[in-house]
Amino acid sequence: MRHSISPRIKQILFGVNLSLMLVVSAALGAESTGLSETVIFAVGDLAECDKDAPHEAPTARVAQLVKNSMAPILMLGDLAYPRGSESDFSNCFAPVWGELKERILPVPGNHEYETAGAKPYFDYFSDRASSNGLGYFVAQIDRWRVIGLNSNIDVSADSVQERWLKRVLAARPGKCTVAFWHHPRFSSGRHGDTPAMGAIWRDLHDAAVDIVIVGHDHDYERFAPQGPMGEHDPDRGIREFVVGSGGATLRPFEQIKPNSEVRDRDHFGVLKLTLGDAGYTWEFVAVDSDTFRDHGESLCHK
Repeated sequence: MRHSISPRIKQILFGVNLSLMLVVSAALGAESTGLSETVIFAVGDLAECDKDAPHEAPTARVAQLVKNSMAPILMLGDLAYPRGSESDFSNCFAPVWGELKERILPVPGNHEYETAGAKPYFDYFSDRASSNGLGYFVAQIDRWRVIGLNSNIDVSADSVQERWLKRVLAARPGKCTVAFWHHPRFSSGRHGDTPAMGAIWRDLHDAAVDIVIVGHDHDYERFAPQGPMGEHDPDRGIREFVVGSGGATLRPFEQIKPNSEVRDRDHFGVLKLTLGDAGYTWEFVAVDSDTFRDHGESLCHK
């Protein structure tokens, strides 16, 4: 296996029309393992510091898990409770996560939209969130395509975002791809499934996308590869991770869904992905705990 030299996020593309996308140069270093592999983290539902001072909140302990790394962090929405306001970001999110801002690729959650148009979210992350206030983008991390989507706006078939996604998927078929957003298509947590994401899931499945990562439910859950209707599909199915374990109050599971393989509602933590040329490994890294661990590996579809 070849050695990786200075793996980086090469570009981030935003916009509606591919030809008009803003290309943002990114000095965001990805962490190399030295074996043509790159580490990224993912976590959502973070800064619930209306209950605790920021550095005493659970999200501060979650941040410690990634602070000594250079790896990119996919943030899955609901980043600053309760309303995603300017003060929530400045007083709650920034004191803990602000120093890692240049490593973050974010998507908005529903709590960001508790403030009109999620304006403080877009103001805070600026060109790391999008150039047009729509909140979706595609980035390239080494050989992996990374697609951030906004599940708070129209995601129905033939919506502007869904048509954009189809163009992105067709423009560069890509060997390995991960997509992330806030509301889970499938979940055993309190909020449950999000049928509105069905058209998006079908597009990703048709394009042989490998991984979807979401938040919204305050727990950790891993699913076996699934097709558009939630059917087990070991050949072309998408493996979904729910990682709403970033600091907001954890909640119990309710109706356990088919193909749910691993669940935990007792530990805050992050998902660590090690991305290789033809596959990936995953590991849930918990705060202050050796009692729960989920890990495994898989090949990409293409």
